[in-house]
Amino acid sequence: MSRLLFLRLKLNLTQEELYEKSGISVRTIQRIEAGTPPKGYTLKALAKGLGISEAELVDNTETVVPTDMKWIKLINLSALPFMFLPPLNVAVPLLLMFAKKQFTPLTRELVTIQILWSLIAGGLFLTVIILNDWWGIRSKYMMLVPMVWLAINLYIVLRNAAEIEKHNALRIRVGFCFF
Repeated sequence: MSRLLFLRLKLNLTQEELYEKSGISVRTIQRIEAGTPPKGYTLKALAKGLGISEAELVDNTETVVPTDMKWIKLINLSALPFMFLPPLNVAVPLLLMFAKKQFTPLTRELVTIQILWSLIAGGLFLTVIILNDWWGIRSKYMMLVPMVWLAINLYIVLRNAAEIEKHNALRIRVGFCFF
């Protein structure tokens, strides 16, 4: 969770209300809450609108409410039991995210990673089928493709879980969200 989002929610302000107080557009506020650091006039105006110093706005300590981290960890780890069924490794974290109303950039990126990973898995499995059936390539190593896919997905989830625990951030990122 970005510092701006944390402070805005702490003050119980909507993005529109912050726009009215600071004069910074809602779109710019959304970009900053998604991770773009504020600079120059934008930083000054937002700090003034929030009634804090500029240093407080860029200080990244305490940006995540501790109770949120419990759900973020659970959303990340919920993909593990369903790794063998790619639609479920997306559906379960997504359902948890909606059920617990955890619509932070971090949770959105976690679900995006699983969506992207499922699309890659579909492509890999399709490639294996085409190589086996269409081109007649038969190899005892073809089963390694799904095994490697599962191992990499396991690594991504566990590595991100460790980084969430230590630094309240993701280690393996995609840098965008599908929603």
